[in-house]
Amino acid sequence: MTRTLDDLTRRLTAAAPVTRLDDPATLLRRRIVVAVFLVVGAVVLGFSLTAEPGDSTFYPLTIALAATWLIGGFASGPIRPGRFGLDDSASTGRAAVLGIVVGLLVGLVFVIGALVTREIPPLADLVSQVLAFRDEGSLVVITLITLGNGLAEEVFFRGGVYSAAQSFHPMVVSTALYVLATLASGNVMLGFAAIILGAACAVLRRCTDGVVAPICTHVVWGAIVLFGLPPIFA
Repeated sequence: MTRTLDDLTRRLTAAAPVTRLDDPATLLRRRIVVAVFLVVGAVVLGFSLTAEPGDSTFYPLTIALAATWLIGGFASGPIRPGRFGLDDSASTGRAAVLGIVVGLLVGLVFVIGALVTREIPPLADLVSQVLAFRDEGSLVVITLITLGNGLAEEVFFRGGVYSAAQSFHPMVVSTALYVLATLASGNVMLGFAAIILGAACAVLRRCTDGVVAPICTHVVWGAIVLFGLPPIFA
């Protein structure tokens, strides 16, 4: 048991055994594409989250945002799914399981944090501003948009951006740019959430060399926030 925990810790804190890097030509193209779509995505995000709850432009803008991240990620170059395991049996499926478990843990941290935040009016107001979009329109559509954007963000930030920074501290760079893009919304609580979520997903990207684990973490976390936080702030 102890050996298994030691092996798990070692794998989570180290780069994937087989980490593939871009060749110089692919890397240059990836960096150019990432830079362009990063600016476009930040602008769209700013407009989408500064719209009023119930605004008719919210759905088109958030869908456009997901499309921006997805197109930017795949246009930048190869996006690898990644693999995880404690031995030679590493697989993409195990990377997905790892991502789900981490998503549950990060989601739990946010639920606990929400219980504290609701007692601080200025911070509670910032969180409520974001959650207000959940109560406007179709919950099914909001859920699909939220989870879809989570997937798209991982393809771009832990896929394209991470690979573009392959020789310049990619965990730090991808997380920092993710936080800056999120802050374009003007809501500091979203920026704070991006620090925690972005860091967790960057670790998963590093130890699996792919985006499946980060995607699973982001989607599970998104579902927990979407359905777990509103009752706390009601």
